[in-house]
Amino acid sequence: MTSATSAVTSAAPAATPAATSEAQPTRLPLIGDRAPDFEAESTHGPVRLADYAGRWLVLFSHPADFTPVCTTEFVAFADLAEAFAARGVALLGNSVDSVHSHLAWTRAIEDRLGVKIPFPIIADLDTRVSRAYGMLHPKASATAAVRAVFVIDPESVVRAILYYPMNAGRMVPEILRLVEALQTADRDGVSCPANWRPGDDVLLGAPKTEAEVEARLADERLKLVDWYLASLPGRGA
Repeated sequence: MTSATSAVTSAAPAATPAATSEAQPTRLPLIGDRAPDFEAESTHGPVRLADYAGRWLVLFSHPADFTPVCTTEFVAFADLAEAFAARGVALLGNSVDSVHSHLAWTRAIEDRLGVKIPFPIIADLDTRVSRAYGMLHPKASATAAVRAVFVIDPESVVRAILYYPMNAGRMVPEILRLVEALQTADRDGVSCPANWRPGDDVLLGAPKTEAEVEARLADERLKLVDWYLASLPGRGA
């Protein structure tokens, strides 16, 4: 992977977005907020947040095209694209590079690494998407987006947020696992414990009344550790 990635890195220089006085971060959307609306150009044509209504969306940013860590991340997202799609999850990349830079980079990845990038990448030259989602961190870079991930549900609500620094790539299987945990929690009205994977036991919320405690203690379906800590057998995603 190292030599192949180096070849991609040297294929072309990274595009340099025009600096603007507006390239400042705005308030970071919080978990539970409605995802900021956007309309932008991408490698698959115009895209809007509304295009993803009714589906889960993983919106993720990367610092720049034709860079080593970003290249490995895009290969990792492409490798799991079908697994995301099977769970009703769309992928959407974003950076401040141009459409032409994105196209050249994805073609280079396909030519050098044999991996086709199946999802669109926003060309956020005016940084509107990056600013709306708080992807620009001035102490990391004045013009490049950090490695942000927003998991957005079918109601366009932000359900999870991840941030990574420039020099550490994301664990893409963990992003998939996170979406699976959110979907399981929504479907079954449960919570997912640490290190949970689809099919593992799931947790019930703690009782809030004496009557609920008594019902919990009498429920033979449960794996009961203590009155507040009880689990049920899980099922697949």
